Amino acid sequence: MGSGIWTASAVNMHNWLGLDTGILLMLIGLANAITNQILIHQIDIKRFIGQIIFVIFYGYFVDIFTDIFNFLGMPHYNVIFRIFFAILGIVCFCVAISLYQRANILMHPNDDTTNILRFHYLKGNSTLAQLIDFIPPIIIVIIAFVNTHEIYSINIATLVSILFNGVFIATADKYIWPRLKHNFKLNNSVK
Repeated sequence: MGSGIWTASAVNMHNWLGLDTGILLMLIGLANAITNQILIHQIDIKRFIGQIIFVIFYGYFVDIFTDIFNFLGMPHYNVIFRIFFAILGIVCFCVAISLYQRANILMHPNDDTTNILRFHYLKGNSTLAQLIDFIPPIIIVIIAFVNTHEIYSINIATLVSILFNGVFIATADKYIWPRLKHNFKLNNSVK
């Protein structure tokens, strides 16, 4: 039923370039961690290393969960169940993003990008931050499509993710553990 747009961009690059999706997610995360250093206008070694550690585990876990869902036969379930499960997964993912963005201890670089955009450039607007953060993976999917003439891992869940991730995150900020306030840090770095 599709995946988040960043994961979909890795799947499309996999089908274009033949590289492992988990490895591509790690490389995308590395590029995004570097981009974050540029967006904050300073070198923050602790933030960078934390994001790289997160990305390494994330890439492997995506591969593991893909194998588990395939083993359970998820691709063969009823389409309505798959749509429901995919959207539920997006909502749960956004709640998790809300919680760990507010805690701001260790983050995936893509989620830190939305935090940086949200609080440093967009006056707290999580929806706009998410939409801007989705521009690079959409471009990657388009480039992969131009080269393969096929699109993979884009479906209803991807559209819901693109349109509503920011809304779901902002809603979770408001209703899920509302006393946990954003601990956004911009200036705890080495210059």
